[in-house]
Amino acid sequence: MGPLRFLPLLFLAGSLAASQRDWPGYGGGPEGIRYSPLSQIRISNVRRLHLAWSYDTADGTNASQTQPIVVHGVLFGVTPKHKVIALNADTGKQLWRFDSGMEGRGPNRGVVYWSSGSEERVFASVRSYVYALDARTGEPISTFGDHGRIDLRQGLGRDPEAQSIVLTTPGVVYQDLLIVGGRTPEVLPAPPGDIRAYDVRTGALRWAFHTIPHPGEYGYATWPADAWTYSGSANNWAGMALDEKRGIVYVPIGSAATDFYGANRIGDNLFANTLLALDARSGRRIWHFQAVKHDIWDRDFPSPPALVTLKRNGKPVDSVAQVTKHGWVYIFDRSNGTPLFPVEYRRYPPSLVPGESAAETQPLPVKPEPFARQLLTKDLLSNRTPAIHEWALGQFQMLRSEGQFVPLGLERDTVVFPGFDGGAEWGGTAFDPGTGLLYVNANEMAWTARLAENPESARTGVSSGQPKYRFAGFHKWLDPDGYPAVAPPWGTLSAIDLNTGNYAWRIPLGEYPELAAAGTKGTGTENYGGPIVTAGGLLFIAATDFDRKFRAFDKRNGRLLWETTLPMAGNATPITYEVDGKQYVVIYATGGKGKRDDPSGGIYLAFSLPNEVN
Repeated sequence: MGPLRFLPLLFLAGSLAASQRDWPGYGGGPEGIRYSPLSQIRISNVRRLHLAWSYDTADGTNASQTQPIVVHGVLFGVTPKHKVIALNADTGKQLWRFDSGMEGRGPNRGVVYWSSGSEERVFASVRSYVYALDARTGEPISTFGDHGRIDLRQGLGRDPEAQSIVLTTPGVVYQDLLIVGGRTPEVLPAPPGDIRAYDVRTGALRWAFHTIPHPGEYGYATWPADAWTYSGSANNWAGMALDEKRGIVYVPIGSAATDFYGANRIGDNLFANTLLALDARSGRRIWHFQAVKHDIWDRDFPSPPALVTLKRNGKPVDSVAQVTKHGWVYIFDRSNGTPLFPVEYRRYPPSLVPGESAAETQPLPVKPEPFARQLLTKDLLSNRTPAIHEWALGQFQMLRSEGQFVPLGLERDTVVFPGFDGGAEWGGTAFDPGTGLLYVNANEMAWTARLAENPESARTGVSSGQPKYRFAGFHKWLDPDGYPAVAPPWGTLSAIDLNTGNYAWRIPLGEYPELAAAGTKGTGTENYGGPIVTAGGLLFIAATDFDRKFRAFDKRNGRLLWETTLPMAGNATPITYEVDGKQYVVIYATGGKGKRDDPSGGIYLAFSLPNEVN
């Protein structure tokens, strides 16, 4: 592992600050708005984009979703097997590669960079460990934690050896604190989803926030009295956003375990399914908003929030916008949690399953309208062919389809629409501070699910063993040919004016090549990975599973300006940055969702304009 040499930066009068040329963090920076002020690549020349360099990680699997970062001309990323790499961002040449000796499992969406004086560190996760690496060499910092790493299983009040927790999405750094969440199992046993802050130099735990409250803590009464000793999850797997000026970290919390049957956790279950605003220095709760009470649909927040500034009565209001799996956007005043658009508590049906107690009401914003369809009716069934329509109609008559927050039952499958993969997913949103437009891609697929009775031998009590009922699994509702059984669009890209709550435009995103060749175009497809937006008037997104395209759109109206076919689906979020006066756009092509036996791997691809255009 050789030493890393940082590329020289040319500081010219009037040039962009280094942080604006870079892509310094997951989501583009602590605010998570995925916006770049770069404009060398713009509407008038984006059609000239070509491949500048590529880097094959050579250890591809089907679960990589990394958005790399770029700091001072160096790209830091992760391979599908969770090796950490540093590349020359101008050429793609490898500078170093860190191998922990363990093979990572599941998605890993990136790393965190920190510097102070001459110290520069990259924090990366492998399994249950977080490593602190020297950013110049890739060597572990021996004085951090236990010989360069900390174990996230420690300090949760449970037997560490019995816990399963990994860091799917990188945390954030505030001053000298590394703040992280983690991904936990969605069934019991599962560890609690505590939010924790560690000293960036020593790895010492500095504070922890209990998302399943302990006795005497706020929210304790929304759980059974002893739930804090056995219940689990209510974790932050989606990522965070940080307001450095206010010192507030915004943390979307996931569902509690078990996620589809809640007899062991009767109550609203704070802080599961909650957007938390915490004092980044101490972990103290400042405000919170629970979007789903007693979640029994796995409707947790899928992505980090975006810290945006909007106009209200002609004045700027610093706000936080959070999208959901079921297709809604919540917008709050960043300081106090006041909704910028009214939130209504609507009544929903009770559960008919013994032992379950669904919440009577759930909160939904008045505006913006949802960016995904909310109720599957027979009018929305596939009409791809007359035979398929008749098949779908016959199947639909056997399903329960009544919209959102309908508790799962035992007798027949319940339709969940949009499905368990959104609506919005982990790719999140992009926000243009110049226009107030929020961009979000979504899936519009129907899924079905039901509960079933546990065998008598599996029941040893609600808290310590298995309850009487269990989740029997979910299914994507597809027709006999493998296409969605609902009518298109099956994937969309929307632009929402957050100042007004109105939509600027909405288009289908992606297509099935074989259907398009036969004349059925513009269907949209499932998509995993998010957008970025630039001052050059562009929105870049890959994400689409079946056509493996990487696209650039006119951010004003959604008009397609450029596209290229990737070697694998780009199930990741792109980045853009500038080195030595040249702007690059990078996408990680991974095939990370493994659809239809498409190829999977791990190739970083960098696109730029020809030199004569520059």
